[in-house]
Amino acid sequence: MEIGEVTISSVPVLKLKGRLDAASARDFKEKIGLLSKENRVNLVIDMAEVDFVDSSGLGSLVSSLRTVNKQGGDIRLSALQNQVRSVFELTRLHRIFGIYDDSTAAAMSF
Repeated sequence: MEIGEVTISSVPVLKLKGRLDAASARDFKEKIGLLSKENRVNLVIDMAEVDFVDSSGLGSLVSSLRTVNKQGGDIRLSALQNQVRSVFELTRLHRIFGIYDDSTAAAMSF
């Protein structure tokens, strides 16, 4: 998985590309850890190019949310593909994460 970063209205937006699974979950959590050390804890995760998420990927998102919540931050998700959105709905994680149609809307929600 590739992790790109842009900023929208001073909010870091991580653009993920590929699969968020057991192989990539560790790298994702490390990136969130680095951002939290810089006190950049209001984050948007752009998942437009993520076509697969497994339990390890979901776990890394929940773990990352806990990390930023401890510092008063939050994680918003954007642009989920239908298959990925279904996984969030089946696991009821759509109730824990704010999910937006695009990164701009997600960043502006802070």
